[in-house]
Amino acid sequence: MATVEQKSVEATQNGGADGRTFAVDNPATGEHIIRLPDMDAGRVRELVARAREAQKAWAEQSFDDRAAVMYRARQWMVDNRERIAKTVMEENGKTREDAMLADVFTTADALGFWAKKASVYLADERVRSHSPFVIGRKLIVRYRPRGVVGVIGPWNYPIANCFGDAIPALMAGNSVVLKPSEVTPISSLLMEEGMRAAGLPEDVMLVATGTGETGAALIDEVDMVMFTGSTRTGKKIMGRASETLTPVSLELGGKDPMIVLRDADLERAANTAVYWGMANGGQICMSVERVYVEEPVYDEFVAKVIEKTRALRQGKPEGPGSVEVGAVTFAPQVEIIERHIRDAVDKGAQVQLGGKVADGPGRYFQPTVLTDVDHSMQIMTEETFGPTLPIMKVRDEHEALRYANDSRYGLNSSVFTRDLEKGERIARQLTAGSACVNDAVMNYAATELPFGGTGESGIGYRHGAAGIQKYCEVQALMVTRFAPKKDTFMFPYAPARSRLVERLSVLLYGRVPRKYRDR
Repeated sequence: MATVEQKSVEATQNGGADGRTFAVDNPATGEHIIRLPDMDAGRVRELVARAREAQKAWAEQSFDDRAAVMYRARQWMVDNRERIAKTVMEENGKTREDAMLADVFTTADALGFWAKKASVYLADERVRSHSPFVIGRKLIVRYRPRGVVGVIGPWNYPIANCFGDAIPALMAGNSVVLKPSEVTPISSLLMEEGMRAAGLPEDVMLVATGTGETGAALIDEVDMVMFTGSTRTGKKIMGRASETLTPVSLELGGKDPMIVLRDADLERAANTAVYWGMANGGQICMSVERVYVEEPVYDEFVAKVIEKTRALRQGKPEGPGSVEVGAVTFAPQVEIIERHIRDAVDKGAQVQLGGKVADGPGRYFQPTVLTDVDHSMQIMTEETFGPTLPIMKVRDEHEALRYANDSRYGLNSSVFTRDLEKGERIARQLTAGSACVNDAVMNYAATELPFGGTGESGIGYRHGAAGIQKYCEVQALMVTRFAPKKDTFMFPYAPARSRLVERLSVLLYGRVPRKYRDR
């Protein structure tokens, strides 16, 4: 904890003039960890100014120079994995496996991915035009960094979805100011230390600790905002950013459906539902939050889910493989989980397992399975973000698809069937940014695939080419190599030349192509 204490001293010295601080607690034990500065608008402005000045030299470095820093950072993460995982576990309350796989190694993978792919995705693009008027011109699309990117991160994956979003922004040549959740800020300070150890120049990545006012101040100062979190907060961020026309990318809430058809491998489907419904305590924006099962296999599927959920161990992790389900990280989330379950029960749902706050110390909610649910219930329509798995019986695939799409969210989704052609057909009809067949959530590991939501699940993408190009301004270049002193259409106008241009235009645009004439 000495390093955390040292970073706290540094952060306090860099804090706001009013000396405000906030507390960070361990949700798995209830113990107090540390107090950190709640930075005011003036301090945020100073951080962004430093980052803006440092960005100029960073942008001039080559992709290979930037990649070298990322590869060294990856090695630093692997070498320090126990320390990083312990930090995440203490401030987040998750299991060791969640911290190690999803925060440490997913982020280590991202460092290598963007180090390798940034130069490919951001290379100049030569364009060939259809227009005869630009013959002889060279057309180029190029990507240049926006400047300072503000990353406002969530508490459920404090490294993967906070620092992780800084990686492509940095590889694109931007500087970054991270504003981690006030619930889990320590891991961002740790990653700031790691990036400096990896050779990232001073002030290219900075951390602004604080609460909501700190985040609001950051929006006012930066050149782009990347936010991961709730839909409610995302709307506020978009509204604030609109005042300065600051571009935003938002990865917001989800209510991700799973469809289980009568010909599915029920063992795999049940294992997937339980794992991705309960992993990280259900606190995953793309977790399985609702399940639709065809009537002939409903009872068997439910029985398998209950059996597997009952076997889960919950509590403070004492080492590898000690528990499967950790704590509820954010205290107000317990109230949301309880409200959704109470609403469902009042409307006829049956709690087959769990349904209550678990005994302390620490903040835990029992892994919960509900049946007899329908879309009159909040637990089937609102993001619960807890260890709950509501399972609804449907007549057929058409009813399952209709209910799966009956949501204002659209982040991730899945369908289980042995008929892969049918599975892909249904997946293509799911109104979600991503869809899996016989899998769930694992599409996130395919960093080449864009990941983003539709509806109230967000705007923009992380991963894929779009996941780094969003951190750039697009510049279109035209280079004229060979041209007459004056183009035909230029001043002064003359009757003969005007008629010539008109006749050429008629020849070009005055006919329907043969293949479309009978359509």
